[in-house]
Amino acid sequence: MTADAQLSDLTDRALQLLSRAPGGKRALIGIAGAPGAGKTTLARALAAALAAAGIEVAHVPMDGFHLADASLDQLGLRDRKGAPETFDPWGYAALLSRIVAGEAVWAPSFERDLEQPIAQSIRVPTTARIVISEGNYLLLPAPGWQAAASCFDEIWYCQIDDDVRRERLFSRHVRFGKTPDQAREWLERLDEGNARIVSATAPAADLLIG
Repeated sequence: MTADAQLSDLTDRALQLLSRAPGGKRALIGIAGAPGAGKTTLARALAAALAAAGIEVAHVPMDGFHLADASLDQLGLRDRKGAPETFDPWGYAALLSRIVAGEAVWAPSFERDLEQPIAQSIRVPTTARIVISEGNYLLLPAPGWQAAASCFDEIWYCQIDDDVRRERLFSRHVRFGKTPDQAREWLERLDEGNARIVSATAPAADLLIG
């Protein structure tokens, strides 16, 4: 299947979810996957396709719930940044529950140039009919993440060849300021461990994409 055909099928699936939402409520779609699997690219493409179909969409990445470096320093987790314990899943779940309730909310984003979360930087108006959120740990079997997962109508899982995924991650790390040696060290020490954790959650997804 071509990328365009796949996106068309996913757009149709999202529209079907919206049509089945009770009482005109929003549809909330999650996109999970290992680091570098293409979650953000897919979320943006899906949001654009839905907007072209006349649906108001909001994109709220999970990465906005990274703990700030100051908090990671307090916890002694700075060298684990990006691992599950360096996020605020309960805060994420609380925001998603407000989105499900149809509220207008301001959500945080993650600024890669700064490598920091930015509070109240994404607006989700009451008129948003579909909300897309993507991140590594949406299917993680731990209480905070499960609370977040319960808010979604469906969670899809992105799969990609590991060599391609690793090359993407390496290039991303270098693009945002790491030296090649630092990028390789981070990739092997942290990203790949996180990828194994995330890959184990794929069977819980409503749809596998790849």
